[in-house]
Amino acid sequence: MADEKQITHGSSSFHDEMAEHAHAHHDDHHHGNFITQYIFSTDHKVIAKQFMFTGIVMAILGVSFSLIFRLQLAFPDTSFPFLETLLGKWAPGGHLDPSFYLALVTMHGTFMVFFVLTAGLSGTFSNFLIPLQVGARDMASGFINMLSYWFFFASCVVMIISLFISTGPASAGWTIYPPLSALPQAIPGSGLGMTLWLVSMALFIVSSLTGAINYITTVLNLRTEGMSMDRLPLTIWAFFLTAIIGVLSFPVLFSAALLLIFDRTLGTSFYLSDIFIGGELLHYQGGSPILFQHLFWFLGHPEVYIVLLPALGITSEVVSVHSRKPIFGYKAMIGSMIGITILSFIVWAHHMFVSGMNPFLGTIFMLFTLVIAVPSAIKAFNYIPTLWKGNIQFTPPMLFAIGLVSFFITGGITGIFLGNAALDIPLHDTYFVTAHFHLVMGSASAFGFFAGIYQWFPKMFGRMMNKRLGYIHFWFTFISLYLVFFPMHFMGMGGVARHYYTNTAFQFMEAFLDIQVFITIAAFIGGIAQFIFLWNFIYSIFWGKTAPANPWKANTLEWTTPLHPKHGNWPGDIPKVYRWPYDYSKPGIKEDYLPQHIPDDEVEYEEGYMPDTKIPEREEIPQRERDTEETE
Repeated sequence: MADEKQITHGSSSFHDEMAEHAHAHHDDHHHGNFITQYIFSTDHKVIAKQFMFTGIVMAILGVSFSLIFRLQLAFPDTSFPFLETLLGKWAPGGHLDPSFYLALVTMHGTFMVFFVLTAGLSGTFSNFLIPLQVGARDMASGFINMLSYWFFFASCVVMIISLFISTGPASAGWTIYPPLSALPQAIPGSGLGMTLWLVSMALFIVSSLTGAINYITTVLNLRTEGMSMDRLPLTIWAFFLTAIIGVLSFPVLFSAALLLIFDRTLGTSFYLSDIFIGGELLHYQGGSPILFQHLFWFLGHPEVYIVLLPALGITSEVVSVHSRKPIFGYKAMIGSMIGITILSFIVWAHHMFVSGMNPFLGTIFMLFTLVIAVPSAIKAFNYIPTLWKGNIQFTPPMLFAIGLVSFFITGGITGIFLGNAALDIPLHDTYFVTAHFHLVMGSASAFGFFAGIYQWFPKMFGRMMNKRLGYIHFWFTFISLYLVFFPMHFMGMGGVARHYYTNTAFQFMEAFLDIQVFITIAAFIGGIAQFIFLWNFIYSIFWGKTAPANPWKANTLEWTTPLHPKHGNWPGDIPKVYRWPYDYSKPGIKEDYLPQHIPDDEVEYEEGYMPDTKIPEREEIPQRERDTEETE
């Protein structure tokens, strides 16, 4: 087959098999039924949409949980009858039950960190873009790719079921620290709801690992001819390194959860020792809850970059395309992501400065925490010169990409405070921490998700989203997020602890009640703004304006496919790659972009431009005029 000759960078037998496999599925896809085409599909584009739709549903639930418990924080003495109608026994008399408040906080963090910002973001765009941007018919294994989604879907279903357990869902925080999570009798949320949380996480980890292995294999083995590693878009570099982080870190969380299950069911003492409940001494001895913290945060901090790196990769592409300039410092950007990947594994204990660790050990983790700020700063600094003097097009994806850079810088600065052990100890478990990670991880990654949806919606659905509604969505969301999280820094410096059911528990916290009201109002405004996005998204899928083949005039390969690419992506040969993906506004080129697949001898130059010498032709100018001009 002609396309088999286009696939390089691996054994020829492997690529022959993959090409035949892809074409076989291509034929099956269009002779199958609705179930095989859209439910149990092996087409990476369909699977990407499945991840996206599921992630959006989980985001709606996760944001709803936060709005409900914010009502309790802002109006602790006010009755809301609709809460009793909605939640039943968990909101008697319209007042949120304290134990269910902890459950909502736990579920909000779990849904947003794992199901939305990890699986929703990376699962959507890694699946959709990797084959299209590297020039592959599909993922290395379409079947395993399909399984990765269905394990994720099963994980979501189990977690949602836990919401309806009579004793309530897990309520030990999204970090599920023992002993609350290890003792079923500790609190109501430590019972069956906690067990379902662990089952859900096991399914989620299987999904993440199978997906990550597929992404790595596809990038390494299925790049089209000419697509060397130094010609990959930064999106692919980000997805590739994110997958590596996931493969190395998620098994540690799996082991931590497995030992926790043993403590809960088999009477082991990995995390428990000298525990009293109701004055009764339990038989557990020899364990340590600090062990769980080490295991959890060995995944927990790389998880920050599992969430952030895909969003940063999307931003790199969007900023370059919509500023009509080459990305500044391409190799430095790759180097910074590699540096982040390595350093993310040796900074986990900066979450544990108050756990009683040896001060010398804390100093080591503090040092590496400050060092990891360097590659992070490189990315931020490289975005700014890319924008500088560019022909910036303020489209919705560009606005969300710029908003991400803003959140990344703002949240990153506060991270320097928390990375210093002496400052972290008084700020730990206050709203300062909440503000920090919601800006640098939550808000920034969510904006990367939105930027990606607005950017590649035309390729996903063949239609354009409404630009005006995109602008409204951006400004309301951007402003509301700053209004929500910026005041929290001052609350944290004032000593207000997070996760408290009410700010009236201590007199000094009552002074911040008005700020809680302000934050809650801003949060509801931001939540309402997401309905604008949902309307725009759903309406545009069916009735949006038909998209042109390359609406953003981008250089990457996905825009060379048909408007509605079928399974296999390209109907004929896979395009060959001749250059890197960021040739925008190149001097002498007729257009302000130069796609990767255009051969050098087919490039259209401006009239009078000689590509070999890179100077205008001047033979038609008389010698005397040339001499005069050169003298001047």
